[in-house]
Formats: sequence, C-alpha cells, structure tokens
Amino acid sequence: MDLSHSQSNLSLGFSSSHASPLRRSDPPVPLQLLEPPQPLENGSLDVESDDDDDDKEVEEFRILGHSMCLKRRRDCDSSSSSSTKRVSVDPDLDARKVAVRAWGCQPLSIADPDIHEIMEKEKKRQFRGIELIASENFVCRAVMEALGSHLTNKYSEGMPGARYYGGNQYIDEIETLCCERALNAFGLDPKCWGVNVQPYSCTSANFAVYTGLLLPGDRIMGLDTPSGGNTSHGYYTPNGKKVSGASIFFESLPYKVNPQTGYIDYDKLEERALDFRPKILICGGSSYPREWDYARFRHIADKCGAVLLCDMAQISGIIAAKECVNPFDYCDIVTSTTHKSLRGPRGGIIFYRKGSKPRKRGILLSQGHESDQYDYEEKINFAVFPSLQGGPHNNHIAALAIALKQVATPEYKAYMQQVKKNAQALACALQRRKCRLVTGGTDNHLILWDLRPLGLTGKFYEKVCEACHITLNKIAIFGDNGTIIPGGVRVGTPAMTSRGCLEPDFETMADFLIRAAHIASILQREHGKLQKTALKGLESNRDVVELRARVEVFAIQFAMPGFDI
Repeated sequence: MDLSHSQSNLSLGFSSSHASPLRRSDPPVPLQLLEPPQPLENGSLDVESDDDDDDKEVEEFRILGHSMCLKRRRDCDSSSSSSTKRVSVDPDLDARKVAVRAWGCQPLSIADPDIHEIMEKEKKRQFRGIELIASENFVCRAVMEALGSHLTNKYSEGMPGARYYGGNQYIDEIETLCCERALNAFGLDPKCWGVNVQPYSCTSANFAVYTGLLLPGDRIMGLDTPSGGNTSHGYYTPNGKKVSGASIFFESLPYKVNPQTGYIDYDKLEERALDFRPKILICGGSSYPREWDYARFRHIADKCGAVLLCDMAQISGIIAAKECVNPFDYCDIVTSTTHKSLRGPRGGIIFYRKGSKPRKRGILLSQGHESDQYDYEEKINFAVFPSLQGGPHNNHIAALAIALKQVATPEYKAYMQQVKKNAQALACALQRRKCRLVTGGTDNHLILWDLRPLGLTGKFYEKVCEACHITLNKIAIFGDNGTIIPGGVRVGTPAMTSRGCLEPDFETMADFLIRAAHIASILQREHGKLQKTALKGLESNRDVVELRARVEVFAIQFAMPGFDI
C-alpha cells in the first residue's frame, strides 16, 4: 500500500531515529503521517519544531501492527503560528517601538517646555524663600520618586485581596505594607485598630467617616472655623451659607473658643453638646496652638452618646513622635492628612477602632441596644470605596509608606522636638517685640499672630510678605465682640525645620516678619484703604526689594530636601 501518493498529500515516516532495520524482537516503533514542509516567502522550507506539537490535532491508528499517529495543524492556528515565527523580522514592529518611545520616553523639558519652565520657577521660589505656612512641608527625594513612578499606571479599585481589576498582586503588597507602617508609626495594636490609607485628602477622610456612620441630616459638632476649626467639620457663614459638604448633607453646630483667652471653652462645649446631641463629636482643628483635652472630650462624647472623632491633620507628626497628648487613648476614630508635619505625600488617612468595646464608658444614650464590638471597619472602608472614591492613587500610597517608615525612626522624633523648639523660639521673639499672639504662645508647631493692634489685616500682610519671598497665610480672628475679623496670620515651623533651621534662625525670621509688618503699615498709611493700588507697585517698592534680597541671602544658606538647585 503506497501512502506517499495519496490525495491527502501526507507522507509516511518513522517517528523513531533508529537507523537499523526493525527486528521481530524490537518493540513496535510508532509511525507518523506528516504534512510536507510548507515553503516560506523566501523559498526556504518551514521546518516544524517539537514545540509546535501542542498546536496540532493528533489521531492515532495502527498499520501492519505498528502504532501510527496523524498530526495536522489546526486551521485556526495555521496562519498565526506561521506569523509568530517571522515576527522578529517584521520591520513594522521596530517602527512602532520608535513611535512609542517618541511620545513615551521624552523628558519633561522636551515633552512640555512650558510646564517645565514654570516648574523650575517654582523650584527656585521654594529654595530662595522662607516657608512658614504651618500646613506645608518639604518631602524627601524617595517620596518624590514614588509619586512620579510607574505605580500611577495601575488601577486598583477595592481593598488588598479584593480588587475589581487583575494584576494587583504587587499593589496589594504595597498597600498592606503601608497600613502596617501606619499602625507602627503611631504605636497601635493591629488587633485593636485598623487603618485605611486610600483617602485623597483629610477632607475626603472626614466625609467618608460621616458617610459611613451617619444618615443625611444627622448631627455633627466641631470647632468653629473662626475659632481655628476646619470647614470639613461643618461651617455656615454669618448669612447662613453652607460652606462645606459636611454642612450641606449633615446638620452641624460648632463650639467656640473663649474670645478673651483664645482657649476652647469646655464648659460651654459640654452644655452645647448635651443640648444638640451630635452623633459625632469632633476634636482637632487647623489653627489651634494649644493642647487638646481629649479626656474631657471623651467624657462629653459619652454623656451625649456621640462617636469621638479626632482630626489630627495639623499635629499628626507631633503625636507620632509622642511629643503631645495622644488622642488614640481616647478617640474612636482618628483622621489626618499625610503631607503636613508627617512630611509625606498629599493625601488622607483614617484610623478606626475594632474588636471589643470597653465594658463601660460613661452614660450611653442607646445603652442596652449597642453591640459589644466596634463596627467601624466595614462601614468606613465601604464609604471610602465605592461610595465616595474610585481607584486609590497607588503612587501616593507607596510614597506614604516611605514617609511612615521615616516617622518611626529616632531621627524623626528629634525632628519633631526641634519643630516645637523652633515654634517656641519664634513665639518668644515676636512677643519680645510686643506682638500679640492668640493664647499668648504655643504648645505645638504653629502660632497665631493677631495683627489688629498694628492696624493691619491678615490679607494685606500676607501679600506684602509674599512679595518679600516669605509665605504664610491669613486667618480669621474671633473678635471680642463676637464678629469675624480677618486680622491675623498663622505661622508654622515644620517646613523650615526640615531645611535644617534652628532657634537662632527663627530669631532672624522674626526680624524679617517685623520688618514686613513695618513696610505694610507704611504702605497702608500712604494708600489708606486703596490696598489694590498699593499692591500694584509692591514688587518694585524699594523697601520690599531690600527685604526680599535679605530673605533670599538667608534662605539659600539652607539645604533643600528632595532636589538640588
């Protein structure tokens, strides 16, 4: 039987490499019916390798007592298999690679010279100026590298181990490590505390807490914004306008500071809380220079049946360094930014209690109906995603993990101690020059300077300082008559401490601030209430130019974290 001339165009061959004739004692040798090699475009033969066996259909049968198999390429794979062998010599692939690199691998200076030029100007501004905004800081190069990394490419909605997308095994490792470092940085037991590192900001973190624990229209109570609170704790303007989402979707009533002392009036706070009965009582603020009495807050929260939330955004670094009273000993939930005194990337974080509740904690309104277990974890995590946010910013989470690793070091504790020393030195230097400070000083990293005795507003003084390359921010001062007067500025020490400044350096900065106040007073006398006219010629004003030159000579002495000039 001659199979070599069959119409199937198949040939008969031995699949064994034996060269000697078969003997009766030899075991049967399987034979294969093979398709003839197909000629390629260049005339050569397409020789198949053993690796191609998986791409063929196999049919076994026997001829004359010998086992044989028929192998045939699958029709759907024949064209793709042939093209795969020739892909390396496809000239179009090289062209596509060049095209991708053309837009994907250009440095910023080439890809967008306009943005690059503006960014370089901002870099020089930071280096040549004095940064005294209490909520700003300078991050290290490692944090910058993580923020500008390939991690921004990955979508990872959900929590570690429960993502809506694939390919997140390493993202899960990063976020899990970040959570572990967050708990370690603040000395928290993972059995008693959980953490969510996905919020985009502290405002987002606070709103996630409200969304998870409250219904629309439920009540919250926080420090009044003119008293040093934050708008994310709820705020209405004097004419009743709802400023923040917290006041739009929930009912808020603030507590206030004593207008004579600048300290929180805890007696009135307790009286208001018992009348208002908030579901969440908030401690913490943006512009409060003194310690918080968390024990008193705990007592009040228990009396009115409220969850106690601490927004530690301004002082989180001081808390981590154990240089102030610890809110974790008293509060149910703690939120924070990650970019202020923590020296991390811009974002938010939420800590929440979990596990068993204490057996007795004050007088609870719903006593007898509450569970003995904290139930914050699932509610808060669900509020962050999917209720309020989409995918987390993985580059931010990696950068935060880097910053939190630093927070747990002795070097960081020494840094925060110096931040407080520098704030004390700056406060004393201004007070020696007869400046009025709200509460008469500071317990943390910031001071509030009341400019009203100088006849200045915070807005005008801020502009004059900015022209002199000193950045700080205006604040409202709660006046003795109960009205809001934008007559002050907030001054902080973390950023310049990160550049290596010590107490004598802040004495020098106090001189610059006083000189700027004198310039502002002169301009105000010359132009009266026409401050817009005064601001037009501010940059070229002789006194401003002289002070700006002094500031720059002073500032460029100090190193800049993260980059070189």
